[in-house]
Amino acid sequence: MPTPTRSPARRQPVRRSPARRPQVRRRKSGWAARAATTLSVGVLAAGGIGHAALSLLDGGISRIDPFRDMKDRPAAGHGMNILLVGTDGRDRITEKERRTYRLGGNPCHCTDTIMIVHISADRDRATVVSLPRDTYTHIAARKDPATGVQHPDHPIRLNAAYAEGGPSLTLQTVERMTHLKIDHYMEVDFITFMKTVDVLGGVRVCTAQPLKDRFTGLNLSAGTHVLGGGQALQYVRSRHVDGASDLGRMQRQQKFLAALIERATSSGVLLNPLKLRDVTRAVLGSVRADQGFGADQLIGLGRAMRNFSPSSSEFTTVPIGDMTFRDKELGSTVKWDDAKAGALFRSLRDDKPLAPPRPKKKKKGPAAVDVDVPPEQIQVQVENGTPTEGLGRRVDDELLASGFHTTRRPANATDRTVRRTVIVYDPRWDRSAKSLAAALPGSELRPAPGQGPTLKVVAGADFKQVRRVRAAEPQQPDQVVTGDQVVCP
Repeated sequence: MPTPTRSPARRQPVRRSPARRPQVRRRKSGWAARAATTLSVGVLAAGGIGHAALSLLDGGISRIDPFRDMKDRPAAGHGMNILLVGTDGRDRITEKERRTYRLGGNPCHCTDTIMIVHISADRDRATVVSLPRDTYTHIAARKDPATGVQHPDHPIRLNAAYAEGGPSLTLQTVERMTHLKIDHYMEVDFITFMKTVDVLGGVRVCTAQPLKDRFTGLNLSAGTHVLGGGQALQYVRSRHVDGASDLGRMQRQQKFLAALIERATSSGVLLNPLKLRDVTRAVLGSVRADQGFGADQLIGLGRAMRNFSPSSSEFTTVPIGDMTFRDKELGSTVKWDDAKAGALFRSLRDDKPLAPPRPKKKKKGPAAVDVDVPPEQIQVQVENGTPTEGLGRRVDDELLASGFHTTRRPANATDRTVRRTVIVYDPRWDRSAKSLAAALPGSELRPAPGQGPTLKVVAGADFKQVRRVRAAEPQQPDQVVTGDQVVCP
């Protein structure tokens, strides 16, 4: 696209250091010049990036028409519904990436992830509903518009609709099952996902339990991690880290989206035009979207997202009636709970929030840290390792108040010069020791084989207070959570 000619007066709104050579400024790319001009006139109301810049990015989106020839569509509701699908796209992954992140095999040409993203009419809330890819459904008898071949009515898994009829058949199937009118369609592949995470500088996730999946190569210890694009892809694709299979994977995807929102909002990306440009380029550089999802829609969403936060988002999975519904042709599939699913999609159609209002907290304090073993299952003997009288009793009281099963008989340690709090534990109870260590930040873990189930805390001079911990509760399949409930504390 040619760069419009500008007068010298419009090219000098920003003073530059004498150390910069004038010719560097003259050689600025056409896009950068337009972006600078946009910034100079203060066109930032569109979420931090100008209309011209978004138009350029908009022109780079691969366009499709999934709505063509669609008939008997549901009536429009309130707000905006976007069908977001993730395709494997492994045919565009480099050989090195394929080996590193275990993306072997042939591309399935199917949808690896299917979500409905509902943006409220006032643009203050986003609701994400995950649809299991193994959902049992039927494809009505139809003629393939490309080949003219007549297909009979037949059962199918939801993710296979893409392989059979592409975005159009996928969208038609989702509309028929949900009775929601889909306003826009967006398709994201592995490449887009990894680029977006990397341009944000990684996304922080936390887990109370180690996550290891030999199929994807995911290997995370319990705790908090900042994942780059490749690791993040492993995290959202893993299905074999627990017994929850695909439901567990969808919940991790929801947690990751919440963490992604937190990263984007807390890092100032949405208020920084250049950062937002880079993120938008990463997101839109290799997506496919419908013709109507263009610059104007992106500007509207950008404006709304300026005040967005994890608490503005809510996540759930469509209610499941039968996790192992068997079909003679397909084998094991997932069947929805029609009544509960109908109520969920009616709420989206009426633009109502899914998460119940939370009671206001009278006292705001630090959030409890999720741990693997519930504190009430951990036995603790406290000893005072300092000359400070009463410290042992204080530590015992605070641990008891936090839920730990203390002996209520604190004692003085043999060594009263301990500087750093020590947790002495039998290696057979190492998971309990790690949970106790989370409540005593900075403490030293010291194994003592044969000690038995009671853990010993030797309070040191560094002790300040016990941090609240809680057992990580498994999220129910159709439980509604807000983003701030699932991001790392």
